[in-house]
Amino acid sequence: YEEARRVFTSVAERDPKCAMAQWGIAMTWWHPIWTPPTPDEMRAGTAAIEKAMSMNAGSDRERGFITALNTYYNTPDGSAAAPVGQSCHGPVGPRDRVIAYEKAMRQLRDKHPDDFEVQTFYAFAVLATGYATPNDTSLSKQLEAAGMLEKLWKQDANHPGVVHYLIHSYDYPQTAQRGLAAAQSYDDIAPWVPHALHMPSHIFTRLGMWDESIEANRASAEASRAYAAMRHRDATEAEELHALDYLAYSYLQEAQDTEAKKIVDIAAKVKKTNPELEFSAAYALAAIPTRYAFERNDWSAAANLSIPNVPHWSWFPFMEALIEYGHALGRAHTSDVEGARKAIARMQELRDATKDPKFDYFKSHLDLQMQAASAWVAAAEGKKNEAVDVLRRAADSEDVLGKHPVSPGAFVPVREQLGSLLLEMRQPTEAQREFEAALKIYPGRFRGLYGAAQAAELAGDNDGASRYYTKLAAQTSKAGGSRNELNHIREFLSAQAKAVDSNGMASVRE
Repeated sequence: YEEARRVFTSVAERDPKCAMAQWGIAMTWWHPIWTPPTPDEMRAGTAAIEKAMSMNAGSDRERGFITALNTYYNTPDGSAAAPVGQSCHGPVGPRDRVIAYEKAMRQLRDKHPDDFEVQTFYAFAVLATGYATPNDTSLSKQLEAAGMLEKLWKQDANHPGVVHYLIHSYDYPQTAQRGLAAAQSYDDIAPWVPHALHMPSHIFTRLGMWDESIEANRASAEASRAYAAMRHRDATEAEELHALDYLAYSYLQEAQDTEAKKIVDIAAKVKKTNPELEFSAAYALAAIPTRYAFERNDWSAAANLSIPNVPHWSWFPFMEALIEYGHALGRAHTSDVEGARKAIARMQELRDATKDPKFDYFKSHLDLQMQAASAWVAAAEGKKNEAVDVLRRAADSEDVLGKHPVSPGAFVPVREQLGSLLLEMRQPTEAQREFEAALKIYPGRFRGLYGAAQAAELAGDNDGASRYYTKLAAQTSKAGGSRNELNHIREFLSAQAKAVDSNGMASVRE
């Protein structure tokens, strides 16, 4: 958006009477499936669209684009009480304006049914309404947009907007497979754009395609650094941090812990971001070190996580709560029950400090994380049956709530945690059921696969355990680090191979 604004502004300077240049500037201040404009951005966008409205458009089609966007900027927002949709850059909306814009774009589409760009922007408007309507679990608007975009894609396989919006339309657990073809083609269409390079990983991550996610996010982070060197030398781009969070998560699923640690070290050195008050950047700075501890079961490290030292941290209290979640689980797992309780109390304070209804998703997730942490405190005190009940309720709720688009995955899904506790209680059949249920939502997760393998092994199902361990052995072929689990995988598979050989030799002798 920033680079597009620079280009449109350049056009406006060369041709002060170009109405579409002002339309373009106004479009860059509104991000339909990202966060809504701030008050300053709203004023800048309104000023630009008012200029466009006052000029003579070159055609009826151009006037239609301008009028539709003017509808967005001048529709009163009365949707404050409605549920707020979420995007990878934060809450979306306001819903009333988004719906008004979609209706205006529908009129333009009806007047120009054969215009490719009109059709594309209309599909994007429909998708924006879907994002702004989170209580529609049928994803009707997302699928409506996808239907239009699939037809457009057949007409122009290299159109960057069409493919980009398709990926966003399918960025849900139940539809991710349908977005794979678009994801696999997108990085070749706009190879220098950080967001373009990152976006396919939303699909790859949902499908457990870790090599592909690593490649996409490594390229995105490099492109972000190149852009920062050109435009913002004193700051780390939010797009880079967002990509690094996804990259670290993917490395950890392959047990490439040495590579993941490099990202932890990069994040620890960040002092300023661009934009400075950027939701996705704050999230990444909290998520990266917490993930690194959780995914490796390094509970001592989790118990001692540090709060990132960046000036805008206080704007996002729920991000600090992620660190406190690390403290709570880490301390509960290391028998520091009192310390865990203090961390949970701090999580409650931070939850209550999040007043903006746009962040209700995080308040809901914080509730579930506090329940999970409290369950592990109960388990540490010997109340394991009580802990199982709490974790099961929290897991059911988390499954419905789903992951936020900013995140590659939950911080150890609660259902995985339930499976782990059941394993501790020597209930492998029940544990395996929970791990396998978690893998349906988060396929390919190391901890989910390993937990399912352990449960099968403990239940005496060596064939089932072998299937999971074999998958993990392939998934971790590039592993770097010292996870004990890797040794166990090798030992189990080696023992199985020897048993097969022994049985084969016995059959030959017979």
